[in-house]
Amino acid sequence: MAFDGITVACLRQELSDALTDGKIAKISQPENDELLFTIKNNKNNYRLLLSANASLPLAYLTDTNKPAPLTAPNFCMLLRKRIGNGRITAITQPGLERILVFHIEHRNEMGDLCTWKLMVELMGKHSNIIFCNDENRIIDSIKHVSANMSSVREVLPGREYFIPQTQEKADPFTITEEEFYEKVCSRPMPLAKAVYTTLTGFSPLMGEELCHRASLDGGFSAESLDDVSKMHLFQTFRRLMEEVQGPSHCRIYYDNEVPVEFSPVELTQYATSQSAEFDTVSLMLETYFAQRSLVTRIRQKSTDLRKIVSTALERAGKKLILQEKQMKDTEKKDKYRIYGELLNTYGYSLQGGEKSLTAVNYYDGQEIQIPLDPTLSAGENAKKYFERYNKLKRTADALEEQIAETKEDVAHLESISTALDISLHEEDLLEIREELAEFGYLKSRGPVGKKRIARNSAPLHYRSCDGFDIYVGKNNFQNELVSFKLGTGNDWWFHAKGMPGSHVLVKNGGKEMSDAAFEEAGRLAAYYSKGRQAPKVEIDYTQKKNLKKPGGGKPGFVVYYTNYSLMAEPTIDGIEEVQ
Repeated sequence: MAFDGITVACLRQELSDALTDGKIAKISQPENDELLFTIKNNKNNYRLLLSANASLPLAYLTDTNKPAPLTAPNFCMLLRKRIGNGRITAITQPGLERILVFHIEHRNEMGDLCTWKLMVELMGKHSNIIFCNDENRIIDSIKHVSANMSSVREVLPGREYFIPQTQEKADPFTITEEEFYEKVCSRPMPLAKAVYTTLTGFSPLMGEELCHRASLDGGFSAESLDDVSKMHLFQTFRRLMEEVQGPSHCRIYYDNEVPVEFSPVELTQYATSQSAEFDTVSLMLETYFAQRSLVTRIRQKSTDLRKIVSTALERAGKKLILQEKQMKDTEKKDKYRIYGELLNTYGYSLQGGEKSLTAVNYYDGQEIQIPLDPTLSAGENAKKYFERYNKLKRTADALEEQIAETKEDVAHLESISTALDISLHEEDLLEIREELAEFGYLKSRGPVGKKRIARNSAPLHYRSCDGFDIYVGKNNFQNELVSFKLGTGNDWWFHAKGMPGSHVLVKNGGKEMSDAAFEEAGRLAAYYSKGRQAPKVEIDYTQKKNLKKPGGGKPGFVVYYTNYSLMAEPTIDGIEEVQ
């Protein structure tokens, strides 16, 4: 993800089309490093968000309003005085720098027309919003930068505004073919790096994109390119710059429903990835960062739960390995039983003091040699073998129960791990935390039970293309609800075969379901399962009346003996979600 100069260029064009000649009707400062403008233009009201946040600098048009503090900060009061009710005459960008310049006309108290500039620098930790006069003299800024903070440039009232030339990069719009060869293709470094460290506005992502479009390896040395490759790279670069100046093709690219990149130009290197297209750069940016923020926040809040589940799974796995090894050791118990039986049958032939007895095993007709303790009689040796047999038999019986319990624990923990992967909201994590506390994996923070669970999140609700309601449990408590509370006898139930996943229920209201409804329910069951990254997932489906809850079973665990199967793609594209 890169809020680079190319993205800013496409955003500038969008803002220019929407806001040029617009009147600034309202200015607020909802955060210390953020401004929200309301601009009236062409009978429309636009909200423009400008953020100089060090970790997330942004600029885009939004429909979302933000509450302003009761007392406006000084910078906001200054802007209200100088440019409130002013007119935006132009929005420019110096080259492909990550800077937007808003040119604003406003009449002062004397009625004289004044021209101001609002510089929005979207430069990571160096981001700032700087208010200047028409001579580029700084009036004030949302962040003050003194000489103690930066040796390159002071950002203080009265200082002259300039763009710091910390890196001598070439302007992609004006660079010639000869300069491109000299400055990009002669550098002793990987080609993609040579591109983004030489050209203004190019991020590592766009450097890799240019190489991919030119069918060149971005890790290949730039200075090793032959003349044909250099020429092809430059022509590809020119076509890319033409695309930047043309209509935006805004897309967000996903990896397993997690947004990983956005771009106002097509990213051919992500051609096979899932993507979503947007009409405007602003909508793309707002959607991307909202989704990314949601995913990041939920993952951060679930870190402790993931660690608990991972540790418990590891312990249960080691415990299961040990138990199965012990069970294998008990397999010799039947040999000891046979030894004892044969000694009782043939022991009369022993004279005493023998170290072994050779006899015919009447179970398979094969000759067998039985080790003996020469200090014991035949009966005493037989008794010793029967004692070994009984001890191993008791161990095997106990281990059989223990292994079944441990396997159930592993399946339970894997289902919780899958529930963490599909959690979307903090309420989902609360239910998982309650379940872990209920089964002793962590200390309870308060009373758990149906009353508290009922206040938490509800199962996901979808609707098939022909109107059937589909419910999807996001964790074991919700799976229990979906399977045994929401469902009636003839409703259809779906689940990924042989792996943890959500219970999916289709409410058919006694009507016959279409093939499309079965297919969509199957896709939901595949997507909300451990197999969501597989190309296809086998799905079991049956009517709710065939489900049984095993006695003493953990929440969300069911058994069924009658079912059908289908193969489904783990994707929910085109399935309507009911909010």
